[in-house]
Amino acid sequence: MDPSNPTVDLSAFFIQEIGALLFGIAFLFLWRQSHAIYFGLWAAAWGLRGVATVFGFELLSRGGLVWLAPYATFDFAFAIVLIAAARAGFGSGLQGWRGILRLIPLLPVFVTLVYSVALYSRLEAYHSSHALLLGFIYLYNFLRLRRQGGLGYRLFRFSLVVLSAAFFEHAFVFLWMYNQGNAPDWARYLHHESYYDFALHCVMAFSAMAMWSETQMDRLRGLTVEVENLRRENNSRADLDSLTGLLNQAALARRVERADGPDCVVVVCDMDNFKEVNDRYGHLVGDEILRNVGNLLERSIRHDDEAYRWGGDEFVILFLNQSTEGAAKRMTEIERRLSDFQVRGFGGLAISFSWGVAEGRGRPLRQALDEADHSMYDSKRSRGLVARERQQAN
Repeated sequence: MDPSNPTVDLSAFFIQEIGALLFGIAFLFLWRQSHAIYFGLWAAAWGLRGVATVFGFELLSRGGLVWLAPYATFDFAFAIVLIAAARAGFGSGLQGWRGILRLIPLLPVFVTLVYSVALYSRLEAYHSSHALLLGFIYLYNFLRLRRQGGLGYRLFRFSLVVLSAAFFEHAFVFLWMYNQGNAPDWARYLHHESYYDFALHCVMAFSAMAMWSETQMDRLRGLTVEVENLRRENNSRADLDSLTGLLNQAALARRVERADGPDCVVVVCDMDNFKEVNDRYGHLVGDEILRNVGNLLERSIRHDDEAYRWGGDEFVILFLNQSTEGAAKRMTEIERRLSDFQVRGFGGLAISFSWGVAEGRGRPLRQALDEADHSMYDSKRSRGLVARERQQAN
């Protein structure tokens, strides 16, 4: 767009318009996908830049100063919106928007200064000041963004620095050409500037797309971890008995079906005369007793041991990597603590249970479980509890 040549540089004009449209669409897409106000403001800025390019084309092709006011107005609006984007960052809202609005009343002053420059100097001076302003705005955007993020984020910040340096170089070149006073030289430079500015802005737009893609990938990874945690939590809850908080019968059944038998001591325990407790105090009290017994068992075993509610008032404990004598000692301690059992609203209530022990090493867990169960019933028979519980059941 050489003002000293009647032939208008259409290629540079189309490059600038296509670039404004392409970058506007790219940032509009990013805004629609991410709802980040930063990308929305960049999309709006490129819309304004596209309109400013049309007036700039008319200014250079027709040579009338009447086109300078709208050209300068939309260029100034482009700068304001980019300042707003830098202040907003990647937050959910526009921060400090009142400070941005204070720049709008400066528009008449800016247009007046532009006209003064145009009246007393050539357009090289205007282009020099305009490039200097854009250099500072791109640098401001770079400084406002945090120094963190993935490769796309770092590439986006790097492209802002490169663009800032490019516009500072434009300002220097235009100022030097202004002092030389050779209009065709700066017009040819403006032609080539359009091409490599377009290339640099392409890098910035694609790095913004890469940054958004990385954000989506990070979000997907976070959601995957959250879903996996929820799945594990649901699975763990599915294995828990709702009343006692111990592992339930289904979890024990899966443990029994596993091919590898654990290196453990198996204990099967059953509360004595629990039906009598239910009949005397009611099922709510019976549930409270079972809940407290479950809590006692959980507190009385190690973290590696496993406690199950097998059904009703019957429990199974797997003492992993423990000797039979150690497991028996632990069960005796649990019995002692149950002798001081307190029932809310009824005071002390001695609870007793029978238990049997079986060695689980070197054989299937089912065999050890059956042996411990028979041992527990032998203990009940030796104390005459089996016949008594049958009478209560009848």
